[in-house]
Amino acid sequence: MTREVFIAHVEREQEALRGFLLALCCGNQRDADDLAQDALVKAYLSSAGYQDKGRFRSWLFKIAHNTFLNHRASLRTMESIDEARTVVSSSSADSSFQHQDLYLALSTLPPKERSAITLFYLSGYNIKEIAAITDTSEDAVKKQLSRGRDKLKERLKIKD
Repeated sequence: MTREVFIAHVEREQEALRGFLLALCCGNQRDADDLAQDALVKAYLSSAGYQDKGRFRSWLFKIAHNTFLNHRASLRTMESIDEARTVVSSSSADSSFQHQDLYLALSTLPPKERSAITLFYLSGYNIKEIAAITDTSEDAVKKQLSRGRDKLKERLKIKD
């Protein structure tokens, strides 16, 4: 892939990538931007190995997802929305963000469940695509979605 082709692909997918990472970072714009930059550098460095068999967006999201997981491995997951609210209020996250309660609830999920929920509901990927992006089986994605939905319902106090 030439530099020009890579840039054209990135320009087309950059907004979706930032939206995906913003959701994974639970509304923290600074973290999302840092991860997007890291993912784009990694993608560019490995662009010679990209084969135009699939969608560029899926390939880029896979790199971004792995970048997110590597970043999150050094951080801990919060257990409750109250704990997340305390951390968010003391951080630079945008507290007026439109979907703050959802992002607070997402921040309490383990990274794999958060990724599955974000890819499925916010980015519109199907289970097979999510399995490819996250390097897991389709059954694992289904379990992550189910567990994530159950936890979000409980934490957001949503009735069936």
